[in-house]
Amino acid sequence: MAEDYYRVLGVSKSASDEEIKKAYRKLAMKHHPDHTQGDKSAEEKFKKISEAYAVLSDKEKRKQYDTFGSEGFSQRFSQEDIFRGFDFNDILKEFGFGRRGGGMRFSFGSGSPFGTGSPFGSYGGQQAQQVKGSDLVYELALSLQEVITGTSKIVSFEHKGHTEKITVKIPKGMTTGKKLRLAGKGEPSPYGGPPGDLYIQTKVVTDPVYSVDKNDLMTTRVIKLSEALQGTNITIPTPDKKELNLKIPPGTRHGTRMRLAGHGIPDMKGKKRGDLFVIIHINIPKRLNKEQKNLIEELARTGL
Repeated sequence: MAEDYYRVLGVSKSASDEEIKKAYRKLAMKHHPDHTQGDKSAEEKFKKISEAYAVLSDKEKRKQYDTFGSEGFSQRFSQEDIFRGFDFNDILKEFGFGRRGGGMRFSFGSGSPFGTGSPFGSYGGQQAQQVKGSDLVYELALSLQEVITGTSKIVSFEHKGHTEKITVKIPKGMTTGKKLRLAGKGEPSPYGGPPGDLYIQTKVVTDPVYSVDKNDLMTTRVIKLSEALQGTNITIPTPDKKELNLKIPPGTRHGTRMRLAGHGIPDMKGKKRGDLFVIIHINIPKRLNKEQKNLIEELARTGL
């Protein structure tokens, strides 16, 4: 199980560099082999706190640790990566130890200040792994029509210190939150590994006529009271510029939801398409003219 470096040093995640250094100095003085007379448990403790300090005292390594967490960090960083650039001699001298490592006979790995050997002995060291650069996420706004038909977009983003432009083919069905991965277009690795990836994440712009529910579309149409009673036919325009005929049966109630199958948003895999739902609203007039009142009264006498 990966170590929680903050817990090992007994500091909070918001600890300053000075607080981390102070915590390490206190623990190093307590557990350094020069002071523990061959106590193996103290040696192991010293290894743990030294590893924690090597990470948390380095700005970039601490950022990576905070980003990926202890498990993710341990998968990306070998012991050699952890101790690379860590001047252990100067730190020990600053803390009052004159000899290199106080004459310790254990090793921290080939990249550590303690020479070669198995990383942390009994910890069961990990094989060196290349540290991948950070991924980038670019949010791309799309109209509903572009989501339905697919499109191509020119994307401009910062990459390796300069602005880069690429043309991205957006497939049908790229609804809000879905991503396209562009390998190697992310941040460069700070340790010589492969660069991260760029993810194009889409967001569908709010449409004034249609709302989106996964791959289904919904729209509202208002009809007259007489049309609801007698039935009628209405034309429904679609976002991809088609016109569909919808039959409203006699006696349709307010709020009825009618389905036009297969006229929603395509699935990204191309196997099916969502539906278009039309919600019927019946217009009830607030005021009636004299003729309308007479007709309503006549209808009322018939029991309607």
